Amino acid sequence: MSSEVMGAVTYECMSCGTNVTAEELSYLPEIKCICGFRVFRKVRQPIIKQLKAI
Repeated sequence: MSSEVMGAVTYECMSCGTNVTAEELSYLPEIKCICGFRVFRKVRQPIIKQLKAI
């Protein structure tokens, strides 16, 4: 994660795949991607859980 802060919510456009943060979406007058599509999905953080074997 180069420039992202841990715990920051990131959304991805379902049409073009552009990643947008929640803060960037709050600046816009309507929730819409630069391509004009209005459907986003929340991107999961790459957290790997390790468990000890029994």
